Order: sequence, then C-alpha cells, then structure tokens
Amino acid sequence: MALIHSMESNGNKLFRYRGQIPILLFIAAFPVIFFTDVSGYGTGLIGGFRAGAIALSTIGFVIRAIAIGSTPKGTSGRNTQKQVAASLNSTGIYSIVRHPLYLGNYFMWIGIVAYTFNVYYIIIVSLAYWIYYERIMFAEERFLERKFGDSYVKWSLQVPPFWPRFSNYTKSTVPFSLKPVLRREYSGILATVTGFVYVDIIRDYLVALYSNSTFQWSATYTWVMAAATGYALIFRSVKHYTNWLDEEGRS
Repeated sequence: MALIHSMESNGNKLFRYRGQIPILLFIAAFPVIFFTDVSGYGTGLIGGFRAGAIALSTIGFVIRAIAIGSTPKGTSGRNTQKQVAASLNSTGIYSIVRHPLYLGNYFMWIGIVAYTFNVYYIIIVSLAYWIYYERIMFAEERFLERKFGDSYVKWSLQVPPFWPRFSNYTKSTVPFSLKPVLRREYSGILATVTGFVYVDIIRDYLVALYSNSTFQWSATYTWVMAAATGYALIFRSVKHYTNWLDEEGRS
C-alpha cells in the first residue's frame, strides 16, 4: 500500500477512536503526578499553573463553541463517526484555520494536562496529539479534496491547518447561535471539569500519602462535580425531550 493510502486509511481508523484519548490521559495522569516533584515550585508558580491550565481549557471551549455555533447543518467539520460533508466551510473561523474543532480539543485537553504541573507531560502529550491528529486531518482533507475539488484546494492553500492566520478572516455567512453549543457541548464540559477534579483528587491523595496523613475528601469536589453533572443532565434532557434547542439549518 502506498504511503499516502496508508496514512489515509490509518487516519480514518484513528478518527473513529479519537473519543478515547481523554481516557488515556486520565490513566497516565496518576503516574505523572506521582513522579512530579512540586516542592520547589512555590505558591506563586503553582497558582500560575492552575490559572494557566484553566485558561487553556476555556480557550479550547470558546474555539469549539465558535465553530459549532456558526456553521450550518451538513457542512464539513460537524461529522462524528465518519467523513461527511454536504458543503465546505470557508468563512468565519474556517477562514482562519482549517480544523478549529481539533484545535479546540487540543486546548481543552492540554489544559488538564498542564494541571498536573508537569512540563514534560505537556510536551509529550502535545507531540502525541500532533502525530495522532495529523493522520486524522490528512484523511479528512483527502475526503474533502475528492468531494469539492479545486474549491477545496484553493481554500486549503490560503488557510493553515491548525494554527490560525487571523489576517485571513472573512465574516461567517451564518450568524452565531448559542443553541447548537448548548445542544452539543454539555458532555465535553462535563468531561473537562471531571478531568480537573480528578487531577486534584489524585494530587491531594498523594500529598496525604507522602505526609503519612489521612486523605480528606473535599466538599469542593462534590459541589463542582454536582454542578457540572447537573448542567450536563439538564441540557441532555432538554435535547432529547424537547425541541427548545432545535434550530432550522443547524446541526
């Protein structure tokens, strides 16, 4: 099999399993935190890590929200199980970056990774993310090139694949709507919040272990998870049992 076909085939396979990546990050977080010595960091640096990590994940969510809230139904970039596109996105956020959803995913995940306070883990996950998603993006772009031909090639030559080029911005042909974001992103928000709480629990447990003290469950864990879970359940129920979040022409 030619390399170009092999990369496309691998990309399509990886595309179907990309949702399992956060599980791997959760598993790896325990040994990473276990071997991360933060004794010399100081409260200022630790506070900076915390704030920076939350900011990164927030940026990721905002990027995804913009992409989801300003694209019509049936367009490229809204597929979940296989490559699907009835039309090509080329305005709004898609005028400055070809894969804004993957860029948003990176920031959301790297925020949780940064919350471990381990710089090496941040670098390793960033490199692994690029290797993994480069193949997915390659397969997706092969599909779009075959479907849209010269119009896709012309657009792809002007718009970078991952890091935005803001000078390219063209106003979206579809106005932003919050409803698609509320309908589609509740599970991502819950997963992100769970990731931060999970890292905090591991860290507090290991601190108690190192100091030969008893691990104390914080009420903050419960309240934060209750709020995130409640939010997800509310909008999941609204999505499945009402038409309040339905909007014509939106995914």
